[in-house]
Amino acid sequence: MERQGLVKIGDVVDVTEREGFNYSYIIEPAVAMSPRHRHKSKQGVIKDIQENSRGFYVIAEFDE
Repeated sequence: MERQGLVKIGDVVDVTEREGFNYSYIIEPAVAMSPRHRHKSKQGVIKDIQENSRGFYVIAEFDE
């Protein structure tokens, strides 16, 4: 996530899967994306937001 405040802890978010070399997930509407393992669920809950020198990392939990 590039800018602070686009999502907050506890928000329920929808994700869109993009297939390529790896699977990527975009928090809609285009808030953040993640190159991780494939998820079955298309909705998750924001559990944490961490800031570092590259931006903000959004940690979401999926019911799978």
